[in-house]
Amino acid sequence: MKKNLFRITLGALALAVTAGAQAQVTAEDMVKFRQSGYTFMNWNMGKIKAMAVDGAQPYNQEQIVAAANVIAAIANSGMGALYSPDTLNATGWKPTRLKANFFEEPEKVREVAVNFIQQANKMQEVAVNGDQQAVAAQFNQLVESCRGCHQNFRGD
Repeated sequence: MKKNLFRITLGALALAVTAGAQAQVTAEDMVKFRQSGYTFMNWNMGKIKAMAVDGAQPYNQEQIVAAANVIAAIANSGMGALYSPDTLNATGWKPTRLKANFFEEPEKVREVAVNFIQQANKMQEVAVNGDQQAVAAQFNQLVESCRGCHQNFRGD
């Protein structure tokens, strides 16, 4: 009984701390978090491109899988919570390039986001198989899903 009470108390404390921490996140912090996530994802996409698409580096399935895992993890991380209208003019590590229409076209945003998540998950699945041509083909599909957001909702 004491163990359960301790666990419940600990859980409640963790929730309280988390809620307090979330309340203190500024628009600038939100932009920094998402810029960091996309930068890390981009670095991992570069690794896959160099090995599977360009042949600039020797193909290494273990590294491809690791990079695909990172991309899928970030895609599925709930980064949508880092977007709010007050981030439009915020500066994270650099000024945000998010366009205002992002908040005016929620159905289009949802469509683009779902496609990106699906393509990232598929990249992870294909990477495990190890077939370089399949990895390259899926990488191109993943890049296209990224373009869906960049072309519609990201400024220069």
